[in-house]
Amino acid sequence: MTGDDELLQIERVIERLTTRYPAASPVDVEHIVRTVHKRLAECRIRDFVPLLVEKAARRELADSTVPAAGDIVL
Repeated sequence: MTGDDELLQIERVIERLTTRYPAASPVDVEHIVRTVHKRLAECRIRDFVPLLVEKAARRELADSTVPAAGDIVL
């Protein structure tokens, strides 16, 4: 995966998570994704970085008690 491909995938992660967590500010979602991505900057094998970023960001968003799209909120 080239650097450009990785950045494109990260942008797609931001779009997916913004859609999945509509109660979260898009700015907050982007900040979380970019922060997680920076943590993985030193990884030598880059193929799975977007997947790892998405999983970690999703976990962080879920931990912040932001309801995901499709969740039942009572």
